[in-house]
Amino acid sequence: MSAAVAAMSVTGASTAHAESPTQGCPYPYVCFYVDNNALLAGTPISKYKDVTSAYQAVTPRPHYGVLNTRNDDVVYLRLQSGGSICLPPNNQTVFANAYVVNGIKISSSSTC
Repeated sequence: MSAAVAAMSVTGASTAHAESPTQGCPYPYVCFYVDNNALLAGTPISKYKDVTSAYQAVTPRPHYGVLNTRNDDVVYLRLQSGGSICLPPNNQTVFANAYVVNGIKISSSSTC
């Protein structure tokens, strides 16, 4: 898992209730982008907002960009190779080719 974390580029993306959508992703969604270019262009391919106790399936593909606009909730991203990555509130990441995300779980926890 530490290799996956090292491969990620995490930067802050602040969003508040009254703000416009960030990168095409309105609060309180977690958005998936086909790649970094789509993230920069603000064109998500899917959006999730429900807190769940189990993972929701995500179409497996490399290069996913993921943006968490939620202010108080972390997101667990399940990797096809096993394990998961935790994305803190108001953060984004783009996965390298070696990592394929195939599930998402939004948790009401504010810390990873």
